[in-house]
Amino acid sequence: MTPAIRTAEKAKIAFEVREYQHDPRAESYGLEAAAALGVPVEQVFKTLIAKLDTRELVAALVPVHKQLDLKALASALRVKKVEMAEVAEAERATGYVSGGISPLGQRKRLRTVADASIVRLERVFVSAGRRGMDVEL
Repeated sequence: MTPAIRTAEKAKIAFEVREYQHDPRAESYGLEAAAALGVPVEQVFKTLIAKLDTRELVAALVPVHKQLDLKALASALRVKKVEMAEVAEAERATGYVSGGISPLGQRKRLRTVADASIVRLERVFVSAGRRGMDVEL
């Protein structure tokens, strides 16, 4: 059981764990998850960790087939500049390995923003905290 699953249980969030065989050669973990789970890419969200010019880390949920728009993120958070966090920094802050970062149960509580498309979806998939495991929310 991962911290993400424990967090969902503790918060009484309805979820289902969905596992698949992860291929370490996959170029995109998110696209791999969508294909393996047989769900549209629009429903699968990756959790990316960005660093604001204030040095604050934030989590951004983005559909796996899209890229994070750093300028739009900076504008939404009212800062001048945003950059992607270094992998080691993201892993340290979240407690998860890259490719398995979940928006749930992170080591440090990070401010989290999501692509606007998420509100139109009944069900979404995010990492459950390790590669090859997602939670359907």
